[in-house]
Amino acid sequence: MARAEPARILLVTGMSGAGKSTALKTLEDIGWEVVDNLPLRLLDRLLATRAPEGAEAGRPLALGIDSRTRGFDATAIAKRVHTMRGEGDDISILFLDCSGAELERRYSETRRRHPLAPDRPAADGIARERELLAPLRFGADAVIDTSAFTTNDLRLDIRNRFAAGDSGTPHLQVMSFGFARGLPRNADLVFDMRFLRNPHWVDELRPQSGLDQPVADYVMGDPAYAEAIPRIEDLLVTLLPRYAAEGKSYVTVAIGCTGGRHRSVHVAERIANRLRDAGFSPTIAHRDLATRPDDSLEGKRAGSSGDVTH
Repeated sequence: MARAEPARILLVTGMSGAGKSTALKTLEDIGWEVVDNLPLRLLDRLLATRAPEGAEAGRPLALGIDSRTRGFDATAIAKRVHTMRGEGDDISILFLDCSGAELERRYSETRRRHPLAPDRPAADGIARERELLAPLRFGADAVIDTSAFTTNDLRLDIRNRFAAGDSGTPHLQVMSFGFARGLPRNADLVFDMRFLRNPHWVDELRPQSGLDQPVADYVMGDPAYAEAIPRIEDLLVTLLPRYAAEGKSYVTVAIGCTGGRHRSVHVAERIANRLRDAGFSPTIAHRDLATRPDDSLEGKRAGSSGDVTH
């Protein structure tokens, strides 16, 4: 009997409290078959059959696994995935991560006990779980850090990544952010726009954002803009097919400035448009666009003593 064509399979795993349930529910909402927390013995049997009994032909399958799964062994799962890929299966791993401090806050807020530390502080369980999951995080095709995410943010991210059909190219996200609020932990490529003049220090531009034309015009008027930005775009057009050739399923390009509201937003929009023109299908997210302008985050005003343009 001929071997059945492999369906697309996504293993969804990560830190307890990082959003696995939300991710699986969102995948189900957009048409995926979802199976959560099977014992490892049954999980291996399910993977061997390529799809659960009764599943629709061609429907993608999402499998939720974490440290609570009976017989959990991250190294064994990672090896199984590697073997399946060698046999030609379309299988990938999505890892949901989150900072320890944020996980502790979530457990405290909900008054839940960590599953690996029912009689000890949540921090102990978090540290133990991070150690247990290390092989899966290392082998993950995509890592989503939900530390700064709301539930709606995660739902949107999952929809952006997995709602569209697989085109054979990496799922591409272009993100703007502010360095003052931290580097995105999900980023694969980071470009710093702080070499461009800062609209924050122009009174009439400060309340606006990089989505507004006056801000865009101001940023584009920087003498370095016309030479630097096209070079970044050309570099990305060159690199992204290489990621696809190496089998990388997800790529996040992060464009940063100081506050994440002006320069990075404008440049991220421009780069996303350029990539669409080149045949890619990026989604775009502006992490810090909704934050309020804050002089204390922006450094010195350009032109002050000893200053550089921030």
